[in-house]
Amino acid sequence: MAASGYSDLREKLKSMTPHRDDYKNKYADGTSNGSGGKGRKRKFRESDDDEFEHSDDSADHREQEASRVRSSIQQKNIFTPEECALIEEKIDDVVAKGEAGRYREHTVDRAPLRNKYFFGEGYTYGSQLEKRGPGQERLYRKGEVDEIPSWVHELVIKRLVSSGVVPEGFVNSAVINDYQPGGCIVSHVDPLHIFARPIVSVSFFSDSALCFGCRFQFKPIRVSEPVFVLPVRRGSVTVLSGYAADDITHCIRPQDIKERRAVIILRKTRPDAPRLDSNSPLSSSPVERPTPLKAKRSHRKADPDAAHRPRVLEMDKEENRHPSHSRHRRHSISSENYWRRGQDSDKHRESSGRKVKMRRH
Repeated sequence: MAASGYSDLREKLKSMTPHRDDYKNKYADGTSNGSGGKGRKRKFRESDDDEFEHSDDSADHREQEASRVRSSIQQKNIFTPEECALIEEKIDDVVAKGEAGRYREHTVDRAPLRNKYFFGEGYTYGSQLEKRGPGQERLYRKGEVDEIPSWVHELVIKRLVSSGVVPEGFVNSAVINDYQPGGCIVSHVDPLHIFARPIVSVSFFSDSALCFGCRFQFKPIRVSEPVFVLPVRRGSVTVLSGYAADDITHCIRPQDIKERRAVIILRKTRPDAPRLDSNSPLSSSPVERPTPLKAKRSHRKADPDAAHRPRVLEMDKEENRHPSHSRHRRHSISSENYWRRGQDSDKHRESSGRKVKMRRH
């Protein structure tokens, strides 16, 4: 190394690739791409373990946000381990009934690594929306989801009422989210035009965390540093209101679901919450039960390390807010090129410069 004039290999590598420093400096200081020097933008670093870059001002703002989130959350531990075990048996019964197709169509909503069970009231969200975007969520017509099970009233809601968490008669919507290791739900705010506040949830099976102020990116999935992380223990009751419920998003990150976890979310729908009309394709008869659903849940054993390998995770339906027009377009172009190749293979190869690989559907 001394003969070449370098005492450190890193110095030699740096001299061989000076463009890397130019590239990093060009975009790190915010003076390119039309930013006009308005300050550094937060961005993902190359490593999944590194945090978002942010200025001191941004750090102060995040600390203020965290304080506001913290002040608008209440947590209580009112369920004993024995009570948790009994409720968890009931949750397993719900899952078994869902697998057997014993619930109405809109009661069960399946997603990769997370199943949802609506009781009392159900609503459209994510990829189910006829029009995308916040405020477009709609309640199903009355009777299109199953009633709240009696055990939820007896074992959960009554305890919340007696503990002063919610008043008598407040809850008319119960949702059970059943997560497998590596499952998640992306950043969102519970629809303000659908649900009154507070939002109450009770956790079961394992400990996890609720994160606030995250941003998700995909392909591969990455999650930014949370503004605030709230540990949620088995049997704990979490109550969101004010800033935490209305002014900042919350999510469950894949890395926070290391074991199976279930949460019962208890809410009250607003009396003026919009509903799907009878002409909606998502609306079905509230009287007749549909043909039993075919079980779709995977029975493969979960990999305990899956939560730490986000590149292989499947995503929750809720983030599929953008239709895959590009994928459909690529397929149609491939089909067209396949037909043309049959007509004039040489001409097609000369013009496209590549072979089109057809996928079996």
